[in-house]
Amino acid sequence: MGILNVTPDSFSDGGRYDRPEAAVARAVEMAAEGAALIDVGGESTRPGAAPVDAEEESRRVAPVVAAIARRLPGMWISVDTSKAVVARRGLEAGARLINDVTALRDPDMPGVLRNFGAPAVLMHMQGDPRGMQVNPVYGDVVAEIRAFFEERLAFAADRGLPRDRFVLDPGLGFGKTTEHNLAILRGLDSFKTLGRPILVGASRKSFVGRVLGSEDRPLPPSERLEGSLAAHLWAADRGARILRVHDVAATARVLRLWRVLAG
Repeated sequence: MGILNVTPDSFSDGGRYDRPEAAVARAVEMAAEGAALIDVGGESTRPGAAPVDAEEESRRVAPVVAAIARRLPGMWISVDTSKAVVARRGLEAGARLINDVTALRDPDMPGVLRNFGAPAVLMHMQGDPRGMQVNPVYGDVVAEIRAFFEERLAFAADRGLPRDRFVLDPGLGFGKTTEHNLAILRGLDSFKTLGRPILVGASRKSFVGRVLGSEDRPLPPSERLEGSLAAHLWAADRGARILRVHDVAATARVLRLWRVLAG
């Protein structure tokens, strides 16, 4: 899953693809590099990010989705959003998947997914982007996220959305410390027992920078490639089905050799 942020303020590449023509060019490039999915996001969810209203987010996302759908027929396009209005407009424009960072907390989201017959990613986040990294606390982070997924899947089923419509994302970096993120990666097998595909997004995350640098002086996003590749290869080896990445070509190459070695 190639990341395409059409925002001015995303933590790693904010502003690079906020013009539709630049966004479409990057989507075409990622497809050539090996992306099977393009994830279009119009609202930054980096720690401390300010919210964006639905109209502005839709204005950023829908034209880009439509342009990619025309340029890359058959490509799976997802919309990275928490808002049902944005999800609906993205699906109308040609998206086929909703990457819901708040896991159906918008009360209108189940209806949108049901009306379009669309699958969705359910992501775990403690708190919201403005305050999620202010002292996040868990008793057992893996067990609590697993219980969250069970509750969300039951919530969806009660609204007419069967389990087979969903992918699960434990939300690395969303209300988690470095140790929480590492524990999640070590405990991925626990989520596999829920019987749904697992998505992992470690790409250029702060915890990668802190592990490779230090808590006080993490490496900047531009120097986190090797750590991102290591985390994603670890996740793939433990059954993750979708890797959400900035560096599509490098990840695809690493996975290609890993598959050959794994037989």
